[in-house]
Amino acid sequence: MSSVHPVTDPNAWGSSIDEAVNAVSRGGLIVLPTDTVYGIGADAFDAQAVAALLAAKGRGRQMPPPVLVPDTLTLDGLATDVSADARALVEAFWPGGFTIILPAQPSLAWDLGETHGTVALRMPDHPAALALLRRTGPLAVSSANATGRPAALDVTAAQEQLGDSVTVYLDGGDAPGGVASTIVDATGPHLRVVREGAVSLERMREIAPVLGLGEEPQVPDDEAQAPDPASDGAGSDDVPPAGDAPAEPGLVAAPSTDPAPTATTSDPEANDG
Repeated sequence: MSSVHPVTDPNAWGSSIDEAVNAVSRGGLIVLPTDTVYGIGADAFDAQAVAALLAAKGRGRQMPPPVLVPDTLTLDGLATDVSADARALVEAFWPGGFTIILPAQPSLAWDLGETHGTVALRMPDHPAALALLRRTGPLAVSSANATGRPAALDVTAAQEQLGDSVTVYLDGGDAPGGVASTIVDATGPHLRVVREGAVSLERMREIAPVLGLGEEPQVPDDEAQAPDPASDGAGSDDVPPAGDAPAEPGLVAAPSTDPAPTATTSDPEANDG
């Protein structure tokens, strides 16, 4: 049987957070408010709990959930090969509507689904969510709705869709909804936007070079005009386009709804994240 606990007042939400922490520690699912929509969460390191989360939403392992974290210090514990530019974006836009896809630490004992060795990370800008995450550590979190239905903007909507599959519902009032997080793939040689969202490309480019949706890196003029060695002097000036590491993540292949890179680590629902 599930229960609902208020988290609107920081001075009174202690027992509510306790209930959610206990549920997570026992492998249960919780619903929590975030700065976008309500999310359904589970211990990111409990494979059975993550599988239960996917089952509650009616989705398979090919749609792994993102991971919410309590602070930027968690970044290096969960991801590897974090470039200076990727780190600068995280420092500029966390907490907030910014999700970054990175190579996952290979030593981690977790199973989020078919992630192809990547992980999508975000630090939400919501006091109750952060208070919970500081107690639980990283949580696998997807939007609190059944797949194909609208994301929940309040606890009642989440309960109607998820019912008793969730142990504890945290009620933080109405979620703002609106724009989902911007998702950037940082698993290749170039930072790439794979979903446009709360953080604009212009703002990100004030911090680091980022390719927009569908953009390719520019090829230097001298390189673009160089003869193709394979043409054996036949006179072809065509140069194969510069290849950018991993294919566009498929949260929606360069989604507008929810992209997740070939390293499918993002959540493919427009309101996730």
